[in-house]
Amino acid sequence: MLTMNIDEMATTEQAAELLGIKVESVYIYVRRLDGFPQPTKVGRTLLFDRQGLLDWRAAHPRRKRPTTE
Repeated sequence: MLTMNIDEMATTEQAAELLGIKVESVYIYVRRLDGFPQPTKVGRTLLFDRQGLLDWRAAHPRRKRPTTE
């Protein structure tokens, strides 16, 4: 039987907020990016390991957008 600490998990919406991306991007990253933390499915809910998301973000910093003046 699998046990997990729910406090260490994030929903898709929480993962998007934590990473600073759109929810739709989370779904795309799960399918297309090698090395992106894969969720655990609990019922119909996807749960991500928070530390895994933070580690991934640290290894993949946000792109800097050009500033427009």
